[in-house]
Amino acid sequence: MKPSIVLLPLPVALAACQSTLPLTGPAEPEIVQTVQEAPPGAAPGTCWGKDVTPAVIETVTEQVLLQPAEVRGDGTVLEPAIYKTETRQAIVQERRVTWFETPCASVQTPDFVASVQRALKVRGLYRGPVTGTMDARTRAAVRAYQKPEGLDSGILSLAAARRLGLVAVEHPAG
Repeated sequence: MKPSIVLLPLPVALAACQSTLPLTGPAEPEIVQTVQEAPPGAAPGTCWGKDVTPAVIETVTEQVLLQPAEVRGDGTVLEPAIYKTETRQAIVQERRVTWFETPCASVQTPDFVASVQRALKVRGLYRGPVTGTMDARTRAAVRAYQKPEGLDSGILSLAAARRLGLVAVEHPAG
């Protein structure tokens, strides 16, 4: 008896492969909670995002003079100069970690995300449908909104949510 080959439809075959990576959208980190990781001194129950800017490293190649040329008085070169090529790496900009407070995941319901999408749409930053899903388009619009304030992240900061009018602003006791 010959062995037979069974061909499964593509969706069934792909369902058998399990992946731990999301298949849609850019690789934006999830919200970081204080239980997992937070900046030193973070208040209990607060949620945080972290933006890591990698170091910028430049490779520098230089010609270093080891021995100058030996030249006669009439300009004739007896021995040419001897150089050595040295290559080194230099850090142009240090790695930078920026922590920022975010609305906690429990707040980021589909209704909340839909409000984020509408608020960004009114400002001309979000051009997709209002779905209530924090998808790649929404994250790109969040990034575009926060970048002028110095935060290059697709994770919505608490400060940005307050500026958008989506989270209550704490009133100082007075």
